Amino acid sequence: MPFKSLIQDMREELGSISRRGFDVRFGYGTRSRSHRVVQDSSVQVDAFKQSCWANMPPELLRDVLMRIEETEESWPSRKNVVACAGVCINWREVVKEIVKVPEVSGKLTFPISLKQPGPRGSLVQCYIKRNRGSQTYYLYLGLNDAASNDDGKFLLAAKRFWRPTCTDYTISLHYGDVSKGNGAYIGKLRSNFLGTKFTVYDAQPTNHRARVTRSRSSRLLNSKQVSPKIPTGSHQVAHVSYELNVLGSRGPRRMQCTMDSIPASAMEPGGTAPTQTELLHGNVDNFPSFPFFRSKSTRSDSLPSGPSPAQREGVLILKNKAPRWHEQLQCWCLNFNGRVTVASIKNFQLVATPENGPARPEHENVILQFGKVGKDVFTMDYQYPISAFQAFAICLSSFDTKIACE
Repeated sequence: MPFKSLIQDMREELGSISRRGFDVRFGYGTRSRSHRVVQDSSVQVDAFKQSCWANMPPELLRDVLMRIEETEESWPSRKNVVACAGVCINWREVVKEIVKVPEVSGKLTFPISLKQPGPRGSLVQCYIKRNRGSQTYYLYLGLNDAASNDDGKFLLAAKRFWRPTCTDYTISLHYGDVSKGNGAYIGKLRSNFLGTKFTVYDAQPTNHRARVTRSRSSRLLNSKQVSPKIPTGSHQVAHVSYELNVLGSRGPRRMQCTMDSIPASAMEPGGTAPTQTELLHGNVDNFPSFPFFRSKSTRSDSLPSGPSPAQREGVLILKNKAPRWHEQLQCWCLNFNGRVTVASIKNFQLVATPENGPARPEHENVILQFGKVGKDVFTMDYQYPISAFQAFAICLSSFDTKIACE
């Protein structure tokens, strides 16, 4: 039996069981209203336990799910893998074990994939759409080469908030509600007064040894404490800075990204980057794009100051690739391999800088590239060792007006 037919049969059976359970509990049957039968509230009806799919032998279940995972390579057909994870607890555990991280598989499946490093050796092609009226930005996974089409897979949303001394971009998994108080909030980007320096904050720590605890006072205030001494909801993961360029005497923008959460050794052969394995916060909020995983973050009024230069030693530093001047076109040019079609001061490519010694071939690879393809459409391609969340936050910094840098 084809796998698509198998999945369709599972959906129909689970749907019919759910409807039967609903009809029994509330008496929606063929009898009249005066003779309807109501299920005893003390007896719980579990539709999934009555399904033969939930009671499949573990060996057969694993084989079926592995074949589905191997056949569904990209969206939208990949939603079948996510659907399998929502059948029951047994199915969900097996799917989570089978689905590999993007670094290995190159696939974005669940929300946690957006916090994990991208694939090695290949760029994940995404695009950003800007809504000038609402000051919102939407990140999509590209399903084809035409970034202007509306058939991409929604990943993240961001909204700009003006402050007296800075600008905040809140980043959320929810398409409609991008507020920080929303359960889908996962981080933010904050600028300084001039818009030349930015800090990327993650809603949860990348340090796996950090432990979320609750004290009596924190329960009363409905706030979380993190040990060791990491305030929840404001974990610095990157800093973006733009060089001052008065009157444009130095050419295009020059930017540098200090990835506080990624060591420079991640670029070495055999090096590894921190990989989050789950969204720590639990809340029963439904995400329209990824319906089977949930997140919650708490508000933090005080943000920690940036790390000192001593603390930044040994971390990965990304710098924009210097463009070359094209005499015939009379403009600065970079090779985006056809992914950028409109000239803009916002366009850039980031490469890793060597910690010590000369640059090696791995330092020539483009880690993140961002460029304009339409009036309010921009491509965003990224790869290991940064995540989609980090790449999106870095690209958001390019949208700010920087009078002193251009």
